[in-house]
Amino acid sequence: MAQDINLTQQLKHYFGFDKFKGDQETIIKNLMAGNDTFVLMPTGGGKSLCYQLPSLIMDGMAIVISPLIALMKNQVDVINGMSEVPGVAHYLNSSLNKAEIERVKADVLSGHTKLLYVAPESLLKEEEEKDENGNTVTVKRVKFSFLLDVKISFYAVDEAHCISEWGHDFRPEYRNIRKAVDILGRAPIIALTATATDKVRSDIKKTLGIPEAKEFKSSFNRPNLYYEVRNKTKDIDTQIVKFIKQHPGKSGIIYCLSRKKVEELAEVLKVNDIKAAPYHAGLDSATRSQTQDDFLMERIDVIVATIAFGMGIDKPDVRFVIHYDIPKSLEGYYQETGRAGRDGGEGICIAFYSYNDLKKLEKFMEGKPVAEQDIGRQLLAETAAYAESSVCRRKMLLHYFGEEYPKDNCGNCDNCLHPKKKIEAGKLLLIVLKAVAAVKENFRQDYIIDFVKGRATDNIVSHHHDELEEFGAGEDENDKLWNPVIRQALIAGYLKKDVENYGLLKLTSAGRQFIKKPTSFQIVEDHEYKDDGPRETTGDGATDALDGVLFKMLKDLRRDEARKAGLPPYVIFQDVSLEQMATMYPVNLQELQQIQGVGAGKSKRYGKKFIELIKKYCQENDIERPEELRVRTVAKKSMLKVQIIQAIDRQIPLDDIAEAKGLEFEELLDEIEAIVYSGTKINIDYFIDDVMDDDHVDDIYDYFMESETDDLDTAVEELGGDYTEDEIRLVRIKFLSEQAN
Repeated sequence: MAQDINLTQQLKHYFGFDKFKGDQETIIKNLMAGNDTFVLMPTGGGKSLCYQLPSLIMDGMAIVISPLIALMKNQVDVINGMSEVPGVAHYLNSSLNKAEIERVKADVLSGHTKLLYVAPESLLKEEEEKDENGNTVTVKRVKFSFLLDVKISFYAVDEAHCISEWGHDFRPEYRNIRKAVDILGRAPIIALTATATDKVRSDIKKTLGIPEAKEFKSSFNRPNLYYEVRNKTKDIDTQIVKFIKQHPGKSGIIYCLSRKKVEELAEVLKVNDIKAAPYHAGLDSATRSQTQDDFLMERIDVIVATIAFGMGIDKPDVRFVIHYDIPKSLEGYYQETGRAGRDGGEGICIAFYSYNDLKKLEKFMEGKPVAEQDIGRQLLAETAAYAESSVCRRKMLLHYFGEEYPKDNCGNCDNCLHPKKKIEAGKLLLIVLKAVAAVKENFRQDYIIDFVKGRATDNIVSHHHDELEEFGAGEDENDKLWNPVIRQALIAGYLKKDVENYGLLKLTSAGRQFIKKPTSFQIVEDHEYKDDGPRETTGDGATDALDGVLFKMLKDLRRDEARKAGLPPYVIFQDVSLEQMATMYPVNLQELQQIQGVGAGKSKRYGKKFIELIKKYCQENDIERPEELRVRTVAKKSMLKVQIIQAIDRQIPLDDIAEAKGLEFEELLDEIEAIVYSGTKINIDYFIDDVMDDDHVDDIYDYFMESETDDLDTAVEELGGDYTEDEIRLVRIKFLSEQAN
């Protein structure tokens, strides 16, 4: 059938292209010959054409199962826009009303429609009926019964990784696709995905019932993409604003894990005159659709989104993709970064990484089934390895997807542009390989590290592996080297991970050969990511740029103001606030409120003299104020803080507030302290009167009135252990609220 048709001619007729990309033509011929087909093609490789073109040529109608409504609308508009026949493409999903569904039905039954996009949850419905014994049973039926009267040319399963629990975006309803195919009638199946490891690939084929499908696998290398991982510090918003300002007018996507962060960051960008909009599943479909259109039509430059955005969006000139939070898997990361530079032009991919974020993601998994937690942790471990490693990012990514990158330096990632010095690790590799052999190649990386370090964990003792000769062979070596040795041994081909039992380390023939005849093995050490301390910086090296002269002048002014008010100096402004003033040079009240610990209340009450001093100092000394000051923030009064203030106004006991908000009591006190330190006045006397002795309150209050510092540890020490930490914190809140705000 396919050989009788000039596919290049059809390609030109429908899509205007003169030639196919990569394997597109071979894939289409295989499908049109009636064969099941599996396509693994990176974002931008032209996956959708592999089913769109044959659907327009073949007899009958193709059904495309796709997970995102946004994707469907986008592609249906494109296909209908280039066809002479109205209604050649349609979609069926939850966004349509009854009249619209009837219109689709009419076009489908008339034979006009060649391509129908269907959401997986729109394929089948469950109904209860009685069996022959009179028992109630649940059966699955086709949701739109008119599809049973249509000749189906083939089924295309787009974003097929959604089938697999090992994929980065597992959707349970994808598991029902094969059942739907059996009900609707057998036809060839083509499964397509932009990202899948060997494990995910075998899972997809097995679940769809196409074990013999011919595989077409394109290279995962996107040479035009630049990869960088940055330490996630508290000035991340400033870094992002500065980056976007350095790339004016360019299109970009910023991915965040939470809807709340999406909204907050979009606000920050907007107040800094960047054309940006939020996008997440919590917004209504009309808003999401409008935002997507605005991005495609270049009315906005930047989308801040959860992973709900981007699948199949055909915008070739996205110039940067930023991950505000490290993704849950490398598949997700690869697919999301793949939305940059699809036209072959510039594509900058920056991910921010922090160990704390990793711990948070692990915590989110608690409560899920054990098997799901295990998969999630393994996927996270691969992401952490990618972020922490100093090896070429491109080499690591391609290795993860089963492709070897021949060079050690790609010249287009942070690790290759700033390479670390290599160190000899042949001895360590030998210890690791012997350890893997000793435990019968049946354990994961963390177990092997415990074993070589001689840590007699419960797990190791239960397997009697602490009795083996190889146990503890590396106890005198540098702890920090074991992860990079194992990670780089995998890339070098001395070790491999078992696909079916994810994460178990196995020896390769090269690994066995190394044990017999060790050679040199050089590695680069991992990056060390430091988690932020309590102090917030305000730009690149803000605290290093502290103006010592101005800082002293501000401290003198604070001391004078404190003396006049009869208060300790820290009540006026804390040291960290003065340090930031002496770095950022705020010269009006709005700018002063960008400084840590300065809310609207404090700014209004004490700010005037401080900004006058700074303005005069800048004029007299020709100070050029830093660029960072132009990065405005938005008010940090989160909904939680507002709710806490309202509850305190209603005099609800603090322990009841904590319970209602799902907080530990100490966490609630953290929130209340943040409220009063920013200058908001609250009254918790009703609670203190209930739980504390009046004399205790007076003693602690008097201490803070006389003290040079509000530091909690100092207060606990000075007050001699007569009061609990919570009591001291409660009175400190009362004191600061009454005296400072």
